[in-house]
Amino acid sequence: MYIKTIADLETSMLEALEKQKSKKMNPIAAKGLNAMRQKIRKNNRDHDADIKAYRDSPDDFMKDDVVEEPTATGPKKAKKALLDESVAGADDDGFTMVGAGGKAMTYTPEGILKHLRTIVESRGRKNTDRLEQIRTLEKLLDVAATEYQKARVLLTLVSTRFDLTSGSGNTMAQEQWKLVQQELAALLALLEEHPYLVVIESAEDWEDDEKHPTISSDETFKIPGSIVSLVERLDDELTRVLQQVDPHTAEYVERLSDEASLYTNIVRTQLYCERLAKDEKLNFVQETANRIAMRRLEHIYFKPSQVINILEENVWKALPSSLDSSITPRSAAGDSSTLVTAICTYLYTHSEGIIRARAMLCQVYYLALHDQYFKARDMLLMSHLQETISGFDVNTQILFNRTLTQVGLCAFRAGLVYEAQNSLQDICGSQRQKELLAQGLQMQRYSQITPEQERIERQRQLPFHMHVNLELLECVYLTCSMLLEIPLLAQVGSSPDLKKRVISKSYRRMLEYHERQIFTGPPENTRDHVMQASKALAQGEWRKAAEFITAIKIWDLLPQASKIKTMLEEQIQEEGLRTYLFTYAPFYDTLAIDKLASMFELSERKVSAIVSKMISHEELAAALDQVNGAIIFRKGVELSRLQSLALTLSDKASGLIESNEKTLEQRTQGTANAFERQGAQRGGRGGARGGRGGRGGGQGIRRGGGGFQGGVLGNAIRS
Repeated sequence: MYIKTIADLETSMLEALEKQKSKKMNPIAAKGLNAMRQKIRKNNRDHDADIKAYRDSPDDFMKDDVVEEPTATGPKKAKKALLDESVAGADDDGFTMVGAGGKAMTYTPEGILKHLRTIVESRGRKNTDRLEQIRTLEKLLDVAATEYQKARVLLTLVSTRFDLTSGSGNTMAQEQWKLVQQELAALLALLEEHPYLVVIESAEDWEDDEKHPTISSDETFKIPGSIVSLVERLDDELTRVLQQVDPHTAEYVERLSDEASLYTNIVRTQLYCERLAKDEKLNFVQETANRIAMRRLEHIYFKPSQVINILEENVWKALPSSLDSSITPRSAAGDSSTLVTAICTYLYTHSEGIIRARAMLCQVYYLALHDQYFKARDMLLMSHLQETISGFDVNTQILFNRTLTQVGLCAFRAGLVYEAQNSLQDICGSQRQKELLAQGLQMQRYSQITPEQERIERQRQLPFHMHVNLELLECVYLTCSMLLEIPLLAQVGSSPDLKKRVISKSYRRMLEYHERQIFTGPPENTRDHVMQASKALAQGEWRKAAEFITAIKIWDLLPQASKIKTMLEEQIQEEGLRTYLFTYAPFYDTLAIDKLASMFELSERKVSAIVSKMISHEELAAALDQVNGAIIFRKGVELSRLQSLALTLSDKASGLIESNEKTLEQRTQGTANAFERQGAQRGGRGGARGGRGGRGGGQGIRRGGGGFQGGVLGNAIRS
């Protein structure tokens, strides 16, 4: 009955097609008819013999079917025979793959392309058993006879395994990830052994499933696909897993160990792309090679040189000895600096846009991590990325922030306090370190974020092994701010009406909060240590301040911690000396240099150098007597109350004149009778308004002043 039905259906379909030729059909109906014809043809292909027998003699065919129906023994024997055949051909689990017609599926090299076509067409459909497809592909891989068949099956198998975790919230199981990694390695090894097979995106698909292509080793045969995209997806899956695993567990360490095998496949893919790029006939897209080189760089730029060297040695041991790279030769595997420079130079030459900018940032990060501050700073400044970074994507902006913080830490390790504070100001002064460095979500008090935005933010988070220590970052920033702010506060403290210049608003806020506390106990965290050290330094107790700073345990995380603590003690001694001179200069006529040297445990030469620098910058009203070894302070340079008021009046008058002139120009621009009575009245009203602006101008002038600078009147007093 089934054969009769499908045969009659095919006949009806052929009649409908004949009618279509004579009469024009609706395009939608014609499309549906063609789709139905293909389905019927595909289904009837397995029953060609039975359909032919039915059409030759329909009555005899149906008579045999009716006669066999009442006999109960026949079908039972047939079922038993079928069961025995199924058991004999069953797989290891005791089950047999059964097709749509109820027959056991057989896998032969001739039918591989047909099976692959069926699996590829079912991708993306609902109710598709992907595990069953994976089992089918594994069996097809076992029966594959030619290298072409193996390559096609491996490409489809890897893509199907990725389909298991097609959702954004799902993570790939470790077993499946390792299987994909092994299959990619097998595919790359196959392509390396048979160079006439090329997997490239621009290739055309083989349409004939019944006939296999004839491949000669003398000619290049193209297979459609992208090895680079598969490796990138494998890398993204590992990153997604590391984002969701608790970093303080053994599972994180276990999954992180998979990075070595992944890095091997990345290097292997890069070598494959280099081989394809050499063949001009293939029309290889350069962007593909740039992408895989960028992936390799992103895996090594944040690692110490020792780790990179070990990783590279293991990679070249795992690869065949015949493979080598023109970009990163096997001979340079022991030098991480040469490796990073070679990859970055290659990307500078062959890429542009985002990839080129990211390569620049990675190289700057690497240089800063390895204490090459001046080289990293010059490279970052010459790139001008700080001017155009707002136009890049979010991930590149995060990389820029990470690079900036690393440059600041490098400057701190080199003893450059001002440069370190200036580099860390934008990140640490914003109270959004976690968000800016992609190391966590730091929700603001009044911010409204949708669940979709939160999901996107979580996808951008970096794995734990790539994090910059936020506590260390805050400690360095506060320490640098202390060394700059305390002398500044002492310098402007003698003039209460002088608007104070602020270097770090967040540090000032913490310091004011600490000073308002009635009772301060022993320091408990990093902030408490820095605040109490700041208070001691402002009071001239530099030893106590140095003890508070060096007692912070976070310094032990830095390389050469003892050297860092010694550098900090020296910086505190120097800034303590500057603070002392700013504070107590009005109370001295002369001060011996050897006295200062003994107080701050500095050499007399160092004290003389610091005092000379302060005098040259007009921070200190004094003269240095090198013969007698003393500092002679100038008296009368501090302005009296009357002189300060006179300078304020002068500043306001000049600001009033300037604003009056600007207002007059705006009101009378383009008029012929600008200075008639009406225009003058308007100018007067503008001048009145300018008087209010003049007060602001006076404040701006006062804000720029420092020390004993007093304009014309100050010069007169000084002379």
